[in-house]
Amino acid sequence: MIILLPPSEGKTPATHGKSVDLDALVCPELADARREVAQHLEEVSVAADAAEVLGVGKAVAHEIERNIDIFDAPAAPAHEIYTGVLYDALDYAGMTATQKKKADERILVISALWGAVGLGDSIPAYRLSMDVKLPGLGKLATYWKPRLAEALAERVEGELIIDCRSSAYQAAYVPPQEQTVTVNVVQIKDGKRKVVSHHAKHTRGEVARLLMHTRGDGPQTPQALLTAMQKHWPQTELIEPTPRKAGQLTIVLDEN
Repeated sequence: MIILLPPSEGKTPATHGKSVDLDALVCPELADARREVAQHLEEVSVAADAAEVLGVGKAVAHEIERNIDIFDAPAAPAHEIYTGVLYDALDYAGMTATQKKKADERILVISALWGAVGLGDSIPAYRLSMDVKLPGLGKLATYWKPRLAEALAERVEGELIIDCRSSAYQAAYVPPQEQTVTVNVVQIKDGKRKVVSHHAKHTRGEVARLLMHTRGDGPQTPQALLTAMQKHWPQTELIEPTPRKAGQLTIVLDEN
């Protein structure tokens, strides 16, 4: 079992600690690509039009400063840097030592800056989304797609892949479809199913947390995943994956 998560949009900077070691992150073969993206990001972030290029609103424009001298900034484990609704629901801090070890091994965060990181990887805070087009590199999803496919091929071989990412991050890495189940979340509102972004993020975080609480390596088949999720959300539905299309796990939340 491998769980794919998006990074959080907001991040909590480390206050102290060593700087990032690119060779110490998961998939060290991505070090050169990470360095290239970071260098282009630094150049963009000191420009007058940085906020426009990076698609950052005025309220959080100050976060662009984190992209400058990123190789010298203090780093901390990704589970401390990434914050927000999904990561609050994941509750890494509340896990047992065994569950944390499982999370470090089984959860991958697909990142616009780092390509892929594990929750235990030490990284600095940054501001960059996967839908950004960096001058000199182009669309980041396009940049990362072939590199991640190659770097992650061996890691995901034979594993059930549980995809909890948003669409922008799904574009950057397309795992083997016959092994993949994408997690969707809908809520019943006035008798109809509706997608609610806040609830979707929170529920995907809960999915990841619950899977860390399962015994052993977790579900190995889509049906086993369905059974595990129906214990918590009885109306959960599954469309099985095919060689051409990922499966769809739909978690149905009631009106309450």
